[in-house]
Amino acid sequence: MNKIIIFLIIISFFEAKSQEWSPVKGKMMTQWGKQVTPNNVWQEYPRPQFMRKDWVNLNGLWEFSLSKINESKPEKFQNKILVPFSVESTLSGVGKSIRNDHRMWYKRSFKISKDWGDKDVVLNFEAVDYKAAVWVNGILVGTHKGGFDRFSFDITQYLKKYGSQELLVSVEDKTNLSSQPRGKQQLNPAGIKYTPVSGIWQTVWLEAVSPEAYIKEVKILSDIDNKTVTMTPLNNMPLVESYKTVVKIFWKGEEITQGIVNSDKSITLKIDNPHLWSPDTPNLYDLKLSLINSKGEVIDTVDSYFGMRKISLGDHMGVKYLFLNNKPLFHYGTLDQGWWPDGLLTPPSDSAMKFDIIKTKEMGFNMIRKHVKIESDRWFYHCDKLGILVWQDMPSMSFQVHKTPEEIKNSKRPERVYRSLQGIGRKDDDLNRRSEGAAQFEYELKRMIDTHYNSPSVVMWVPFNEGWGQYDTCRIADLVKSLDPSRLVNPTSGWSLRPCGDIYDVHDYSVDLKIPPTSIERATVIGEYGGIGYQFNDHLWDPNMKNFGYQLYQSEAEVLKNYIHKFNQILSMKENNGLSAAVYTQTTDVESEINGLMTYDREVIKMPVKELREMHLKLYK
Repeated sequence: MNKIIIFLIIISFFEAKSQEWSPVKGKMMTQWGKQVTPNNVWQEYPRPQFMRKDWVNLNGLWEFSLSKINESKPEKFQNKILVPFSVESTLSGVGKSIRNDHRMWYKRSFKISKDWGDKDVVLNFEAVDYKAAVWVNGILVGTHKGGFDRFSFDITQYLKKYGSQELLVSVEDKTNLSSQPRGKQQLNPAGIKYTPVSGIWQTVWLEAVSPEAYIKEVKILSDIDNKTVTMTPLNNMPLVESYKTVVKIFWKGEEITQGIVNSDKSITLKIDNPHLWSPDTPNLYDLKLSLINSKGEVIDTVDSYFGMRKISLGDHMGVKYLFLNNKPLFHYGTLDQGWWPDGLLTPPSDSAMKFDIIKTKEMGFNMIRKHVKIESDRWFYHCDKLGILVWQDMPSMSFQVHKTPEEIKNSKRPERVYRSLQGIGRKDDDLNRRSEGAAQFEYELKRMIDTHYNSPSVVMWVPFNEGWGQYDTCRIADLVKSLDPSRLVNPTSGWSLRPCGDIYDVHDYSVDLKIPPTSIERATVIGEYGGIGYQFNDHLWDPNMKNFGYQLYQSEAEVLKNYIHKFNQILSMKENNGLSAAVYTQTTDVESEINGLMTYDREVIKMPVKELREMHLKLYK
């Protein structure tokens, strides 16, 4: 009887928690968003390529308050917010726009597991947009600036010995009224610019680590030509040379090789008869790293994985061409914005995020260009596991930032002011960046490359898109190449092209495409084409908005006919003109953009999947 009472009390507690939150009413929802609750929101391990067993998820209901930027911590928190959804999103339960003079405040309590004993505790944020400050038990533990990169603080010394701990976070976000990298966010969303994302928008979590030392990261570089893989485990105490790391590699559960490396040194291991990673065969090796102290004790263990693959340029059909594993392979993918009607930049769930990748593969695409957004580690994990090539864009930034939306609207030439906020035209020179904005952009660019260096799916870095914030193009391309010589660099996708990098990338949204020039120095690609618009009236973000597509059609038959017409031109350029890749715009509708292969809520696929796949397979013969 007592057990029944306890069970009913627990059920009542969770029901009460759920009643404190509900999605914003009257907004478009996905099937996954409808299943979200404070108890099930984003419970997966956030870094599947660097896993420890001792961790606690802090997603769920937090206290929330909004204040002016010059005001101190509020005395009372009047609202609840569902973390990790941004303030503006439907699933946050808040759904408010953030101005540049606002400060967001988050608060919650947590307890440290007794099972962690005397271990140190690290607090992790996967992404917060944009400037964050963090307090534990009233003490400032650190700050961070950047909207797409993760950050961590060792909070051990700030914890109380017993009882509940308090976590407080404040965030500022000026979106396009600053020079910060922001992708497609805009305070006045319209056309190809979308609703801003502010505050915490990816998982917050704790992990327990050894107080003596622990593995902080590992750098993995495969070499299929020499049949080797090189590991560089980096510890949190790099000056202590008495620590060693045992590296073990597994294939399908069986250990195939191992080695021991000193602290912060590299080790190269032989991989006999390597099983190569590709979209058709996404083979992955499992990896276990164990940190050993001078007494021979294992004080830290991390589980990881890697793929054996090579991306390069090669000679094919008399031009430079994209090669995978020393063979020519045409890259055909979608422009993937990574936006959701209920979560904005945050997918409603891990299953939802995986759905987009699976559908893209089912349609016969072998690549995704992730457009001016950096996804969570779990997205890259699914690309690695499912087998999809990734072209990764750097989130773009504004150039001139002295105009508010009202000033733009009231300007005599608003279209010129708007353009100056974005960057440069096709024939313009590179911008002259202010040093502060350039330094921040390059810091976040480096963080993107370092964080996702180990994912075999990532084959290309794209620092600039269509002149948006574009400056020092060739220097930036050289910087990216120096940070990661193992991948290709596409200096700028479309518009303001420069004679550097590995890729010559044009955009063409015409019905009849122009054949781009090819060369013996760089591979030629069409980085964006398509944009075929068709609206399903019951699946629109806002029926009252002016919907956008590069060509608009009135029936599914017209859409398919026009797609086939454009695709056949891509196929002809591949077979006759040395084209290496093409990117179709786009995976889904986004807000007022209706040129997706799927509607924004992912309920309708606009063209037959089987027919698309049969067409697309011709590109890979």
